[in-house]
Amino acid sequence: MTIRRIGCAAAFALLAASGASAAQDAFGVNAQLLDAVRASDQAGVTRALEQGAAIDSRNRIGDTALISACKKGMTPMARMLIERGANVSQADVQGVTPLMAAAFDGNEEIVALLIAHHADANAADRIGKTAIEYAAGKGHTAVVRQLLDAGIDVNAAYRNHLTALMWAAGYDQTQTVSLLLERGANRDLRDDRGLTAKDIAEQTGSTHAALLLSGH
Repeated sequence: MTIRRIGCAAAFALLAASGASAAQDAFGVNAQLLDAVRASDQAGVTRALEQGAAIDSRNRIGDTALISACKKGMTPMARMLIERGANVSQADVQGVTPLMAAAFDGNEEIVALLIAHHADANAADRIGKTAIEYAAGKGHTAVVRQLLDAGIDVNAAYRNHLTALMWAAGYDQTQTVSLLLERGANRDLRDDRGLTAKDIAEQTGSTHAALLLSGH
């Protein structure tokens, strides 16, 4: 092998080692970011970002730092991530977005932040549920109102032709049922089994919702 070839081989080896080192460094700082979120350590999150962590890096279940913050109800951290440009509609491996996580948690402030930054309010996860369905089933009436104000169709039918009213009725969430009816929810719509919201309430033993739906 000539000296020139030896020099080229050495250069290629150096470049490869440099690339591998850079990849390891990136992986390490991204892991630091996700570890800091898991530990609810906002200062640690800030340090990791300042050291070059990718703000939308994901853990093994596909959670970004923002998704994790929304799941844990960490409003200041979620705000900081959003303001730094985190993807507000990035989903995890199950299709759960930051907005779905915040809606499920009933966190009005995070929901407002996400809506203000144009999060996709119509996105559905892998089982076909949307943010308003999660909020309605959990009885987070204020969040349901926020989503309706953001333009969600009160009578939109999702997977299995279920509406937000049906989800609220099935879990006996009377305040949410009342709001949806006030906003024009159609109590006569039927799911793919032919059941109305009242039928679902009766089937699930949601007596208060069933009574409320009977009175409208």
